Order: sequence, then structure tokens, then C-alpha cells
Amino acid sequence: MSAGEHERAQDRPLRLIWLQSGGCGGCTMSLLGQQGPDLVAALRAARVEVLWHPSLSEATGAEARAILNAAASGEEPVDIFCLEGSVIHGPNGTGGFHIMAGTGRPMREMIEGIARHATHVVAVGSCAAFGGITMGGGNAVEAGGLAYDGTVPGGLLGEGFRARGGLPVINIAGCPIHPGWFVDTLMQIAGGTMAGADLDEWERPLAYTASLVHHGCARNEFYEFKASAEDLGDLGCMMENLGCKGTQARADCNTRAWNGSGSCLTGGYPCIACTAPGFEEPGHAFAVTPKISGIPIGLPTDMPKAWFVALASLSKAATPRRLKENAARPIPAVLPRDRRKRER
Repeated sequence: MSAGEHERAQDRPLRLIWLQSGGCGGCTMSLLGQQGPDLVAALRAARVEVLWHPSLSEATGAEARAILNAAASGEEPVDIFCLEGSVIHGPNGTGGFHIMAGTGRPMREMIEGIARHATHVVAVGSCAAFGGITMGGGNAVEAGGLAYDGTVPGGLLGEGFRARGGLPVINIAGCPIHPGWFVDTLMQIAGGTMAGADLDEWERPLAYTASLVHHGCARNEFYEFKASAEDLGDLGCMMENLGCKGTQARADCNTRAWNGSGSCLTGGYPCIACTAPGFEEPGHAFAVTPKISGIPIGLPTDMPKAWFVALASLSKAATPRRLKENAARPIPAVLPRDRRKRER
């Protein structure tokens, strides 16, 4: 964007268009639950005008198509273009599985047209970023992301794509995203502070991927002593037996509560690393930990296998009775106790 364009852009609200493609709409459902501030207040604070969103806008039919066509041609300036859901290329590369209503043309043409003219392009959710769940099961619909197909660079827009503002596609990956991840990104863009250094190796915002899901997990005491859950609903650490990837997954799910109260782990289900490309095809059931000679395949990030084995053995030997007995139970049988209080 030139200096003149930047000055003109500052005189008006930032214009945002949001399209949904191959997906379930779960990221929009999550976003609508944004709290502190709510979504409408956040948009106002960022001075964002929603030109069109399938759930928030009144315009439908010809009126909506006119807005989108103007954006795709460059006639209507778009500052932030958000795509939710994967790009559908099937069957046989034609894009015919997903036709833009009322046009007879593949949806991917509209997506690409708007992306090529937008100042910032944001992939909302792992489907838009990498293909996500829509790619699973053999990918019969030929789904892909905006700039990646799984872990392979390229996607719809190509490996070297840069939006008019100079940044690559900003991948707010997650299935679904935490609404706060989107609001943080929106505020950075609106404030003019979003830069390449604010994105990780998959172009995900560091505002949420600088942490591991493991950080802040309520089960960390069980993890430290390798006191493991055996079934879903048990209190213990779910890494050893139930497929939890919290020690590898990049997100702040346990330090930024969902709906003000919890996360997948506090809800009793293992982390499946939904912010990572390829999470949808782990090669095993989500709630199972593959092992070789009794050692989990998915070890904590950056930890050598020999160290893990040695530390795990020491930890298990030192596990307090309270943790041993509670780990494989849905409610605690032994409670923490202050030793200074004498038994009667």
C-alpha cells in the first residue's frame, strides 16, 4: 500500500469481508461467543466495517453478490479478507463441488479474486489455513488451504503470495479458533503493528502460538509424576494412554479460557493439536497414544527420547499416593492434606 493509500485508509473504517467455504461454520460460531469485549464492541474498537459476513450481514442474493463482485474486481477496497473453511477444488480440479450461489462459477474464483485485491488476507481456522478436517478421509473433495495444502506450501494462492499490505496469509489455525485469537489479530492489523515477525513458521500469530497447550493445564501435577489416566473422564494426565498432544501443540488454550471457563483438557478430552497442519489424519484414533516398546511416539516438544525415559522412571518412582490413586478415577479419592493438622 502506498503512503497515499495508507492515509486515505486511515480516514475511513477498515473494510472486512468474510466468506465461508468448505467447512462447518464452527469458527463463526466460536467467534460469536467472544467476551470481554463482545464481538460488536471489538469491531467498533478496531474501527472495522463488515462489508459482508454470511451470519452477520442482512444482504443476501443479488445484493450480496454485488458486494462480493465489487471486492473481487478491486472496485470496492477491502482491507481485511477472511476465509473460513477450506478451498474446494474437486471434482478433478474443476471446483465444481462448490459453486458460488447464483453465479454458476466455482467459489474458489471469488475467494481468489478478493484475496488478490485485499490489503490483508486471514485464514480463519485450520481448514482455511491448511485444508483441515475437510481434507480427511482421502480428500475426495480435493480440499486445500489458502497458502498450504496440509504441510505443503502452495494452496490456492501460491507459495510466494503476499497480500497488498506485504504480509503472507495470516493463518489463525484452530478447529475451531478461540475468538480471542481473531480479536487479537484484528487489533494488531487495525493498529498497524502486525508484521512478519509476529507470525510463526506456519504464519500463525505468535499472540497465541508462543505457548504450548500444556502450559496452564490443570492436569500438570499428574503429568509431572507420570500419573496417567486410563479412560476418558479420569483425572490423570492423558499423554501416556489417551493421545494428548498438549506438550507438542502450539496454543494458549489452558491460559486463555474458552467461554470464560475451560478448554478441551478441562472438559476431559485430550488435546488433538488442532492448530497444526495435518492434525486431522494422525494415523490413529485421537484418544489413543501410539507406543513403541511402551514409550509414547509423541514426546514433548524438544525433549530427547532418552531424557524422557529417564525422567519418567524417576517421576513414577516418586509419585505421591494421592496422585497414584486419583489418576485413574473420575473424582478424587484422596485429597490434599496439610500435614500440620494432626489426625484424631
